[in-house]
Amino acid sequence: MVTILFSLIILVYHITSSHSERCNPQEKFVLLQMKKEFNNPTFLSSWKPNTDCCHPKWHWHGIKCDHKSHHVKSINLSYNTKLASKIPPSIGNLPYLETLFLFHLPNLIGPIPQTISKLTNLTYLTISSTNVSGPLPNFLGQFKSLVNLDLSFNNFYGPLPPSLSHLPNLTGIFLGYNNLIGPIPDSYRSFKNHSNFYFSHNNLSGRVPISLGKVDFSSIDLSHNRFKGDPSMLFGSNKVSAAIDLSWNIFSFDIGKVELPKITSMFDASHNQIYGNLPLGIENVMILNVSYNRLCGEIPKGDKHDLYAYFHNKCLCGSPLPSCK
Repeated sequence: MVTILFSLIILVYHITSSHSERCNPQEKFVLLQMKKEFNNPTFLSSWKPNTDCCHPKWHWHGIKCDHKSHHVKSINLSYNTKLASKIPPSIGNLPYLETLFLFHLPNLIGPIPQTISKLTNLTYLTISSTNVSGPLPNFLGQFKSLVNLDLSFNNFYGPLPPSLSHLPNLTGIFLGYNNLIGPIPDSYRSFKNHSNFYFSHNNLSGRVPISLGKVDFSSIDLSHNRFKGDPSMLFGSNKVSAAIDLSWNIFSFDIGKVELPKITSMFDASHNQIYGNLPLGIENVMILNVSYNRLCGEIPKGDKHDLYAYFHNKCLCGSPLPSCK
């Protein structure tokens, strides 16, 4: 009798627990398929078919679910050197996913799979510090809800996709430390004001589109590329740019005609072919480097920057450089 009663209790427990599981069964199946496509890495050992992917008790590594709908809304996998695979194509079958964060996974390889284009609710997409490669896909322009795109520190190559300009909510774009080539598309004039725009350490080239002057960037980094010409459209006394980095390019323009944004706290234009006198307000910039250019004239009196902010210019003078004669 006791044995029969015990068996009934176990049966009821299993029936109750199966009905009370929070994890959406289709999404759970997708996560387990992803684990398989990741080659069943040990750091995903918590992803077990007999546990609830949304229940805090089981804590599926890197998974967060919406507390009301229980749909999987976030995947955060980072800091693992043993995960060796491509990005699982099945990830595109998580329609409610809002955040995908793949960071410092040096053995993650291959291109971004086409199936990711189905994640139309993505708000934050980070694939950074991996060995993911290939051209930046045009389907990135389909993520209409995307606010932040970070594809830095990878092996992406080829041109910048014009389709990024189709993202109405994008305010952070980080594509630095790749092998990207070619010019900045003119269509990027449609980026939102107060955006953060980081394209450093690539092989980008050509002139900065004049139309980019219509965007009031919070910060912009074009350093360590092969841009040339005059980027002065990025400046203006009424703009809000707190950080501007143009260093290590082939820019050539009269910097004396530029009006710095009043709140600029960092300005680096070193290692270019910039000429002219220093612009008004340069002494108020907290972090400054205009070394290795062709600048002339007197450094404003009372300037507190060190020698390294100004050295290797054609004819700059005044403290901290030798005095003007």
